[in-house]
Amino acid sequence: MAAQIHHLRCTFLPSFSTKNPSPDFKTHFRSFTVSASKPGTSSIAGRKLRAAVVGGGPAGSSAAEALAAGGIETFLFERNPPSVAKPCGGAIPLCMLQEFDIPLELIDRQVNRVKIFSPSNIAVDFGKTLKSHEFIAMLRREVLDSFLRSRAQSAGANLIVGLVTNLEVPTSPTSPYIVHYTAKNNSRRSIAVDVVIGADGANSRVAKSIDAGSYTCAIAFQERIKLPDEKMEYYENLAEMYVGSDVSPDFYAWVFPKCDHVAVGTGTVCLKQDIKSYQRGIRERVKPKINGGKVIKVEAHPIPEHPRPVRVRGRVALVGDAAGYVTKCSGEGIYFAAKSGRMCGNAVVKASEGGMKMVDESDLRREYLKEWDAKYISTFRFLDLLQRVFYGNNACREALVELCGDEYVQRMSFESYLYKKLADGDRWEDARMVTNTIGSLIRSMASSN
Repeated sequence: MAAQIHHLRCTFLPSFSTKNPSPDFKTHFRSFTVSASKPGTSSIAGRKLRAAVVGGGPAGSSAAEALAAGGIETFLFERNPPSVAKPCGGAIPLCMLQEFDIPLELIDRQVNRVKIFSPSNIAVDFGKTLKSHEFIAMLRREVLDSFLRSRAQSAGANLIVGLVTNLEVPTSPTSPYIVHYTAKNNSRRSIAVDVVIGADGANSRVAKSIDAGSYTCAIAFQERIKLPDEKMEYYENLAEMYVGSDVSPDFYAWVFPKCDHVAVGTGTVCLKQDIKSYQRGIRERVKPKINGGKVIKVEAHPIPEHPRPVRVRGRVALVGDAAGYVTKCSGEGIYFAAKSGRMCGNAVVKASEGGMKMVDESDLRREYLKEWDAKYISTFRFLDLLQRVFYGNNACREALVELCGDEYVQRMSFESYLYKKLADGDRWEDARMVTNTIGSLIRSMASSN
């Protein structure tokens, strides 16, 4: 037993400035001890596990909250002020309000009417099966993000306003990761931690630091348009979605209502250079409804199209957009970002026994990645398949809109979306739905020739 006990003397850096570094760099470090009582496990002597979460959106804030509440010394990095957010439709499912304790006052609109428009502008009411208490919550990302960051701070996370410029990866399995960042006052600083959670979006620096591999990104473009009161009344509880080669070659365009404006946007993967042309397309489609409106904000941002090849390496895990957790077909990302952040944070807490022991890659794979994939990977693959089938050309898009008029399709879609669980179907209705799908595709293909 004595031969199995060893002490690893390491150095740990709480926080220091490199603008005017000391000649004796190591004097800025404080020592810590990691002791292993048996192979494969290690306790931390005299301190708690330290974690850095890079990115203060729904993924990062949810991860930081879970870590801090679980006893981990947590540092949450966010480079932008609370008023800055990426372009986002801002729709969240009903289950998220309860699961993440989102106050109702954060919601701009409770949408219970959805219209989907085909390439030929045939409209289908897609919300006919919604119950009286059911709705899609529409909110602004800057409002949600600020709330979640504040809650993470209340749980004990230390918020650092700064841009993370590099993650220094250690060569030893127990040495610290060094997070280099530029602080709000433009001074260069660094901090050392045991674990890093990358929640820094599609262009994740954390992902690059661990060589997590590349993935295909879409570009989302959105304009926030303030409408006259009488036109805003039309969108009081209504969201619209448009498909067609004029608004996107491989996705949909949207008009989503917010507190005092509508968000009008689109996205594409295959023709990103033409995104402004597609934005003009959606504006033309909704022109009579937004005439007289004033653009108050223009936003554009990359959106991942599939999970990264590597989402865990060493003691680094990726969540949210950094991991590639945005669904095809629907483009949903907020719920999956927050959920992945919370699951990852809880995984670190569990594996570290409340911050009392070191974790390793096998812990993160077992407690986070395995659990995530078991719960959601099939959903991502199914929606990927739907996008391939229905978004390829206008004939297929016409078939998609035709199918969306079926009440069974609506019920199954909304139950799955609102509650994030597989809806209870009927095998005969499922068979009818498959038959109708094939029929719609055949009819649409025939009419396009």
